[in-house]
Amino acid sequence: MDASSPQDQTSDAREPDLENSGKVGPIWAVTEAVRLRRFLCYGSEGATYSTKEPSLTPENALALVQLAEGGRGCEVVEEVRRLCVCGGAVRPNAGLLALAVCSQRADGRAKRAALQALGELCRGPAQLFTFVQYRKELTGAERGGMWGRALRKAVANWYNGQDALRLAHTVTRCKHKAGWSHQDLFRLSHIKPANDAVALISKYVTKGWKAVQETYANWENAEELMKVFAYLEAVEKAKHLTDELEVVHLIEEHKLEREQILTNHLKSKEVWKALLKDMPVSCLMRHLGKMTADRVLIPGSPDVVAVCERIQDEQALMKTKTHPFSVLVASENYKRGHGKRGKLKWDPNSDVVRALDCAFCKCLSSVEPTGRRFVVGVDVSARLGSLALGSFVSTVAVAAAMSMAIVHGEAEAEVLVFSEGAMVPCAISANASITQVMAQLVQARSSTTDCSLPILWAADNHKMVDVFIVFTNNETWFGRANPAETLRMYRQVENCCILQVDCVWNDDQWPFCC
Repeated sequence: MDASSPQDQTSDAREPDLENSGKVGPIWAVTEAVRLRRFLCYGSEGATYSTKEPSLTPENALALVQLAEGGRGCEVVEEVRRLCVCGGAVRPNAGLLALAVCSQRADGRAKRAALQALGELCRGPAQLFTFVQYRKELTGAERGGMWGRALRKAVANWYNGQDALRLAHTVTRCKHKAGWSHQDLFRLSHIKPANDAVALISKYVTKGWKAVQETYANWENAEELMKVFAYLEAVEKAKHLTDELEVVHLIEEHKLEREQILTNHLKSKEVWKALLKDMPVSCLMRHLGKMTADRVLIPGSPDVVAVCERIQDEQALMKTKTHPFSVLVASENYKRGHGKRGKLKWDPNSDVVRALDCAFCKCLSSVEPTGRRFVVGVDVSARLGSLALGSFVSTVAVAAAMSMAIVHGEAEAEVLVFSEGAMVPCAISANASITQVMAQLVQARSSTTDCSLPILWAADNHKMVDVFIVFTNNETWFGRANPAETLRMYRQVENCCILQVDCVWNDDQWPFCC
């Protein structure tokens, strides 16, 4: 789906560009702002989203560079904050590149805004490392200095702005990424610790644990300082312990996470059970297969009950802003019964499967309604075993999930199923599971997909529709009429503003949007 708003479409796409006769159908002109949103959401300025990881470079984001160099860098920063910070569905790291470009190539005001937004956008060290790498690549191309005062201050503020105990957790959980480490950033930013606890962490990162012991072992007055010292001591002990019971004790006392535990200890059931108690929901869903394979989750056991309760905890899902499709991917991967790589296999637990389906439905409540009238055309019957590229999720599951998201979020939405040149209404109830919806969608059979049929159906039944969406894993064809021409005629007849989105799954793109 195009990231542009309806206002952008109506103002910038009133007349098609027919000069490009090599293309099938009209090509609609868009503004630099629309192309920027596409880059942030898709990873490219085109109207197509591909599951293949795009190359995020300034050369592939010309609108971003033009806006930054044209004195509109502050607009770019605000758009990044609106989409990336406020929970929009965006391409990972696209916002970081946008901030890096603005902090390097924009005017002074935009540079300051970009670096100030760094603390909001970089929720973890991985994002900070990636941003710094983007800055390095941009600086190399321009033969300029990288570590100026503004960047040093922004990086130092990122570290100083965190709670000391949380910062200790941050530097021990994710130590390096994209060719950078905490030691590099502490050294190059010339950080001046905001307090004694941050100074302790700085010494730990730059000088090591022995230097911390020599300096802080006898400090007893500062409570926060001692908490940080005890936490780092537990992390260091966990690296050398051979007794799994002692490791379990450290995990329970200091809430250590999986990344801070040696690989050998992760073969222990007791260690996994200890980690489960405070494991984040997103991390828990990613490791359900591993825990089932290692017999940590035994059918009917209290651990399974506890895991199912946590997965279905609506408050926790909303607090962590868990995306419905993250739950869908975790569910489909778990149902598959084996890992993507390696020899890991397991028998999916039916209670866990139901909990994941329930969690998906609960996450749909976080989808904000647009207030528009939708018609969704679905055709997934020809290749039931086809997968969405870049995942092990079937196209049937994706179409079902998208249909459920639209029906749950919008007051006026109808789902239609393609069936041999006709459209058949498909009623999706509010309490239906994704498995039930998938069964409904594959009942009808069709060999080709005529994308104009949903529009013709709406016209024949005098339906007022704002948005048409077509999901298919079939080849598309014009059929009786070109979809764009059919849409134009429908708009003229019904006298309503339409935003058309045709989404098609095929062998190299997921979905294709025109």
